Amino acid sequence: MTDRKSAGPPARRGARTARAAGLVAAVALLGVIVVLSIAVGAKALPLADVWSGLLHRDATEYAVVHRMRLPRTLLGLLAGAALGVAGAVMQALTRNPLADPGLLGINAGASAAVATAAAFLGVTAIGGYVWFALFGAAVVTALVYAVGGGRGATPARLALAGAALNATLYSYVSAVMLLDTASLDRLRFWTVGSLASADSATVTRVLPFILVGLLVALGAARPLNALALGDDAARALGARPGLIRAAVIVAVTLLCGAATAACGPIVFVGLLVPHLVRALTGPDLRWLLPYCAVLAPALLLGADVLGRVLGRPGELQVGMVTAVLGGPLFLWLVTRAKVAHP
Repeated sequence: MTDRKSAGPPARRGARTARAAGLVAAVALLGVIVVLSIAVGAKALPLADVWSGLLHRDATEYAVVHRMRLPRTLLGLLAGAALGVAGAVMQALTRNPLADPGLLGINAGASAAVATAAAFLGVTAIGGYVWFALFGAAVVTALVYAVGGGRGATPARLALAGAALNATLYSYVSAVMLLDTASLDRLRFWTVGSLASADSATVTRVLPFILVGLLVALGAARPLNALALGDDAARALGARPGLIRAAVIVAVTLLCGAATAACGPIVFVGLLVPHLVRALTGPDLRWLLPYCAVLAPALLLGADVLGRVLGRPGELQVGMVTAVLGGPLFLWLVTRAKVAHP
């Protein structure tokens, strides 16, 4: 008994060390993909030219790097982190392994609001899209949670409510685009999910919303761990379930609304990454969320780079690549029984 007790703290320290080392490795992987995102495109840039274009204003590659590749990469980092963290906290809050901004209709709500703004209100700038997308995401988040049963929501009811709203709202978006040629021209790339139109103004517009959403989600990690034990146990541990749920809904709204406004609806990132990460970290959100904030943008930017390579001399939009890759990957996880309950 003494040996077992004495082995406890070192074992926990070893687990923390392994998780920290894994997080460092994930950051290194993301760094490699960021370099590839800046270097790979219609015109490939050697690493020396990438470095020169980043630092020297008089360099030939400066305009390509700073006006096109760098904003695109930064937007991929922000959107990937937003979708990955949003998916993880949604799965934890609803205790539903299928919770995802795309599958539960939240991205569809943001898309419907943006399509309405573009078609009927003449909104064409990202600054306007963001506010409409946030409103649409908030309304659908509340609807899914309410229709799914609120505090008594079950995974099945949430999934059914989200699927119904998802189908309805995307049908509406398709109808708007088909009936309005101008909207179709403005939104055809946006609706499949794309980083191609990123610029510094887009990054600047969505940055505050995503940063606030990430901070709220990370701050809710410990209380969400307590909430997983049930409301009564959470209260006994000093948590406030109602406040936790409200904070998570605010975080998801900010993250999904801003990411969707900037890039369009991108599927599978928020669903797949938390499951992959949970196999490494377990259900502890204090580790799960930082991992998702690093590996989700790695997946999104990696898919974007792959789309540029496969589609040359054009490119495949990142939303198409994540859908093609995410479906088989998630099926593989399901068949190998690796889709764990949050």
